[in-house]
Formats: sequence, C-alpha cells, structure tokens
Amino acid sequence: MDNDEVAKVEKFKCRGSAVPLWHRQNLSIEETAAYTGIGRNTIYKLIEQDDCDFTLHVGRRTMIKRKRFEAYIDKLYSI
Repeated sequence: MDNDEVAKVEKFKCRGSAVPLWHRQNLSIEETAAYTGIGRNTIYKLIEQDDCDFTLHVGRRTMIKRKRFEAYIDKLYSI
C-alpha cells in the first residue's frame, strides 16, 4: 500500500471534516464501520444489546462514543 492509499484508509471525510477518526470522540455509524471494519448491520445489532453504553443520540442521529466502543469490542470474544 502506498502513502496515498494509507492516507485514504486512515482518514474518512464526513461533512467536510478532515479530522482523522482516531482523534474524534464520537463517530457516526458509517465512520464506525470504516474505522473498525465491522459492518453497519452488525454495529446496529450491537447497539440494540442491553449492555450497550457507547451510544449518544443527537436528535434522530445515533453517534458512537469511540473509546467506549473500543473498550466494548475488546471485551468480546466474537460478534
């Protein structure tokens, strides 16, 4: 992978923002999928779990608290 490809993988531009995903506190579902490699449908299933403590609702939009989500994923054996 060359440097340009790495830069594309490491950054996900959304709403005109060029802030790298690993610097953001909250991510959209699409950004979370791009950041983790976990599919959107699987992320939605994880959100529905009773022990889900990593979501933030902004109006009708669901955001993922990145650090909490990472901690949640680290505890899982399988998805």
